[in-house]
Amino acid sequence: MAAHPKAMGRARDAILDALENLTVEELKKFKMKLLSVPLREGYGRIPRGTLLPMDAIDLTDKLVSYYLETYGLELTMTVLRDMGLQELAEQLQKIMKESGAVAAATGVPAQSTARTGHFVDLHRQALIARVTEVDGVLDALYGRVLTEGQYQAVRAEATNQNKMRKLFSFAPSWDLTCKDLLLEALRETHPYLVTDLEQS
Repeated sequence: MAAHPKAMGRARDAILDALENLTVEELKKFKMKLLSVPLREGYGRIPRGTLLPMDAIDLTDKLVSYYLETYGLELTMTVLRDMGLQELAEQLQKIMKESGAVAAATGVPAQSTARTGHFVDLHRQALIARVTEVDGVLDALYGRVLTEGQYQAVRAEATNQNKMRKLFSFAPSWDLTCKDLLLEALRETHPYLVTDLEQS
């Protein structure tokens, strides 16, 4: 179940408010800490090259798309505390509690990210059934996740479903970074599908 929309929109706004309150130096420090802060199992890091040039708005969007709103808020709070910015962290804590209260009042769990496991593992069946633009995904993974032989093997399959099955047949040897790259490729080629699955 996705968390209640009212609670969720607030979490995103709260993250943005907090980041916009940071000085240029503090924002830089925030990003550096984000690269090393311990993450919950199943979540990948935002790649350093993507992260460092971002402004507060882009960074908020990236936090929400990578970690969803509830965990994104929690992670932002952790990093701010780590930086000694207790006041900002407290404001987020308050909003988090209120979001939890809104969600509880509507009978929807506030923590929509409780399931452990990476997105691509959790939604394997749906991705095999619903990805329609496999070649675009393959091109993004070629040379980074897939070898020349694997790339050709997937492309040789006749249908999109068989291509995705073949692609997933290589998944047991992947690390988190490989899975993150697949998720990134899916976000680029099938943004609505990814959003739909994240909210399911």
